[in-house]
Amino acid sequence: MKKSIVKLFGIFAVTAGILTGCSSSDDDNNNNSQPSSSFVANANDFKGVINDGTVTLVAGVTYKLTGKIQVNNGATLTIPAGTRIEGTGGTSAYIAVAQGGKINVLGTASSPVIMTSGLATKNAGDWGGLVICGKAPINRGTVTAQSEVADLTYGGTVATDNSGVIKYLRVEYSGAAFNTEKEFNGISFFGVGSGTVVENVEVYHGADDGFEFFGGTVNTSNLVSIGNEDDQFDWTEGWNGTNTNWYGKIDFGKGNRGIEADNYEFNFDANPNSNPTIANLTLIGPGSTADANIYTENQALKLRRGTKGMFSNLVIKDFKVGFDVEHDQTIAYVANGTLKATNVKFDGIGTNSKGKKTDASSADVSAVFTTSTTATGAGNGTAAPSWATGWAIGF
Repeated sequence: MKKSIVKLFGIFAVTAGILTGCSSSDDDNNNNSQPSSSFVANANDFKGVINDGTVTLVAGVTYKLTGKIQVNNGATLTIPAGTRIEGTGGTSAYIAVAQGGKINVLGTASSPVIMTSGLATKNAGDWGGLVICGKAPINRGTVTAQSEVADLTYGGTVATDNSGVIKYLRVEYSGAAFNTEKEFNGISFFGVGSGTVVENVEVYHGADDGFEFFGGTVNTSNLVSIGNEDDQFDWTEGWNGTNTNWYGKIDFGKGNRGIEADNYEFNFDANPNSNPTIANLTLIGPGSTADANIYTENQALKLRRGTKGMFSNLVIKDFKVGFDVEHDQTIAYVANGTLKATNVKFDGIGTNSKGKKTDASSADVSAVFTTSTTATGAGNGTAAPSWATGWAIGF
């Protein structure tokens, strides 16, 4: 079907079929009730539901995210280089991609797409974040589940599912919380498939995790997670992905772990197992003797609840504990070599590794790593790595 393009004073929509306008006072229900071909991206009141067709934003324009943007099955949201989206409204302001929907973030190194706070004084948790739901496998015991934020279905049997392309994106000041148990991350990948491209992405100073993977098979490269107030990277529910160049740093006086990794918290043996591979990983902590009342965890990698994983070429710096391995299943994977980190360089680490069985007794898990004085990780922790120059901040 032929696309129509309308561009007036920073308001832009590319849609399939008939295009009709809607005022900036239209709410989500109004957008839902209209034909999706009428969706107009109002730069001053950016919210609504896109049900089909392709909506393309205007490069260089700032969009005020005042409510949720939801991209439904058969629809695509395309965000060109240089576009800025500013969220206000806490948990009510977020971008969600439903199963079968797509988001194409087409930033460049010199002109990244930025999703950030719209407040004059910016703080972690000012808005929600980016939520993507795909059809790839999860291990919760059901084929599909409902996402903890955005209330969308995720999971399935399509390992190669495609939710779009995300390149050169920076997400800032995200992580708005509903309560102590339910909050947004910078980017949440719910059952996202390997057909999705994720390259050169940063989450900066969010209130919860930077990146979290809930099952799925999505692969990534060149991820930066700095100053997020819980974990810089987190996975659970059977995520399997191939990854290169992850850089995480705790900052701004808050934060728990570089990586928190689970298989599934209610069934440590659930299949498919969480089992990613990560080559070139740098994790920077708050210091091995940092205030334990503030940094209650202070662990580079917490590996528990039956996760597997293969890591290579790591720089781990300034944590109280390097590898913290917990639960019988996880410890067994250390013993059989399916949970392993090779070529690890420790710098300013209090304890390289510690283990705790399910009954809380201690275990020797030193076999989880091998060392190398020449490991380079994803960067040396003193400057931005070359691949992050120009689009990532906070090093």
